[in-house]
Amino acid sequence: MDSRRAIADTLLKTLKGCWPEAEGLPEDLYGFLEVPPDKAMGDYAFPCFRLSKVLRKGPPMIASALAEAYAEPELAKAEAVNGYLNFFLNRGNFAQQTLDAVLAAGENWGASQAGAGKTVCMDYSSINIAKRFHIGHLSTTVIGNSLKRIYDFLGWKTVSINHLGDWGTQFGKMIAAYKHWGDKKTVEDGGVDEMTKLYVRFNQEAANDPALEDEGRAWFKKIEDGDPEALEIFHWFKDVTLKDAMRVYDILGVHFDSYAGESFYADKTAAVVEELDQKGLLKDSDGAKIVDLEEYNMPPCLILKSDGATLYHTRDLAAALYRKNTYHFDLCLYIVAYQQDLHFRQLFKVLELMGYPWAKDQMKHVAFGMVSFEGQALSTRKGVMIYLDDLLTRAQEKALDIIKEKSPNLPDKEDVARQVGVGAVVYATLQNNRIKDIDFWWDRALNFDGETGPYVQYTCARCGSVLRKAPAIDAEPDYAALDNDEAQQLLLLLSRFPDAVQDAADKYEPSMVTRATTELAKAYNKFYYEHRVLDENDLPGTKARLLLTEAVRNVIKTGLYLIGVEAPERM
Repeated sequence: MDSRRAIADTLLKTLKGCWPEAEGLPEDLYGFLEVPPDKAMGDYAFPCFRLSKVLRKGPPMIASALAEAYAEPELAKAEAVNGYLNFFLNRGNFAQQTLDAVLAAGENWGASQAGAGKTVCMDYSSINIAKRFHIGHLSTTVIGNSLKRIYDFLGWKTVSINHLGDWGTQFGKMIAAYKHWGDKKTVEDGGVDEMTKLYVRFNQEAANDPALEDEGRAWFKKIEDGDPEALEIFHWFKDVTLKDAMRVYDILGVHFDSYAGESFYADKTAAVVEELDQKGLLKDSDGAKIVDLEEYNMPPCLILKSDGATLYHTRDLAAALYRKNTYHFDLCLYIVAYQQDLHFRQLFKVLELMGYPWAKDQMKHVAFGMVSFEGQALSTRKGVMIYLDDLLTRAQEKALDIIKEKSPNLPDKEDVARQVGVGAVVYATLQNNRIKDIDFWWDRALNFDGETGPYVQYTCARCGSVLRKAPAIDAEPDYAALDNDEAQQLLLLLSRFPDAVQDAADKYEPSMVTRATTELAKAYNKFYYEHRVLDENDLPGTKARLLLTEAVRNVIKTGLYLIGVEAPERM
């Protein structure tokens, strides 16, 4: 049951019944209802100040009139206090209606068809070819994966795109290095690490032999011109890199609909440049071609270098137009670090100037903060770089050590350690607002106490344990057993979970689901310690408490799934 929706609908009827002649009354009061900071003030509150101007009456008078006329005692009691109308839910009815709704939905509680008929494209992860998948790609990958799951859950058609970094002179240098010093078996066996060695050697050798740079540029020109040998090696490099990356994606449960990267759009940039020129947007700047954005307080958007080479903006413009024409998206999200904010503001503005109004409303840069590891900023030059597969492996190993200590008799320890270790990494990344910087610490992430992934997973497993231990009960549930503050808080959190999911989609903020799920876990543990769930002397009450436990388990499992974390059955 969506108690907030029910109260809003009843309140609107009451409002129009009290003042049928009034004009300008809201058509929906759902968004006006607030959650008071103190439960003593009610479960929901409606500020009557918003109606004062329309009704030409003081807020206290409006609140008193509405409280007197409100006629749904089975739903809630209404009290007028200082211009607010406070609602106190009928606890027994609220418990029954909420649990009926949540349990009927199962693990789909919070799902909707709000996005039915709409498509969202999501550009995230975007790894670089011939480079290892490092922790710097963690945020974009797990934020994007979570948003994809959330939008799927809300009925959208989602298109997940891994916009590979696979274009540039460095790939010509890679081929030159391979031709000089590489062999297929060594690269196949060594993967990205071996390709990195070749690239490093190329740069070392080129310092003493500048002719190698010309050779590298020549090989890249062959890629651009479609030379069969160059393309064969180039695509093989991509296959080797993706094979390496797929191990990490599989561990994280991440999948993509498209791996079309920069190279895919290379032959589509000429049409973009021509369109910019035809629409009078291109200007010369020391031989380069730009779009002047000074009027919009931005530096110029560089389209072509003086040698005619394309840039990120050129290819991103081609990609945006291709995605619109191919997928007909209603929303296009770029899940990229906040340092690229200017790049995307320029990109969206140029598209808008080209005559595409959808760029203003449908294209969004979903920015996120920086990642550091145990107080150290990541830096390839300084040798402080954590590779993601290493991080996930270490997380699983540490989780296994903890599980062996805490639960020595647990079956399938390795599988549970995988779920807990990987879940801890993902949870730690999605715990706070995405724009905040993240400092990853093992002790914090793998703590079984406090607001961590293992803590939430353990609570879900605890619910499962309670349900497995419960006897079969034929008695009807006595919902009066849930007329306590701890149970009511749980029920409120359950009823508000769909709002958290929708808010997460509206604000591109998976942490809203993480927090809602964590609060539910905390509230259940408080309920568990304050009240005996299984009581052989009170079977009707036990039945009600078990129904609440089942609902909590289902919703925690759903919440964990939506952020990309598995829920072990036992821990």
